[in-house]
Amino acid sequence: MNKVLSEFGIGESGTVVKVTGEGALRRRLFDMGITPGAHIYFRKKAPLGDPIEITLRGYELTLRKAEAAFVEMKMD
Repeated sequence: MNKVLSEFGIGESGTVVKVTGEGALRRRLFDMGITPGAHIYFRKKAPLGDPIEITLRGYELTLRKAEAAFVEMKMD
C-alpha cells in the first residue's frame, strides 16, 4: 500500500517510491537525500503537526508537511 510521507504516523517507516513536484522543490528534496529507494523512519512531529522529523540515510531531517506530501512511500 502506497501513501505520501505526510500521512505517516510516529514510528512508521517505508521506502521512497517516487518524488513528485517540480523544479526547485523536487531538486531540494533530492539534494536532501530523499530519492527513490531510500528508507525513511518517521521519528516525530511538532505539537501542531508541522513540521515533521524523519531519519534518512543515518541523519535526522525536518520537513514541512507540505514538502512531505510530494514523497510517495511504500510501507514496510
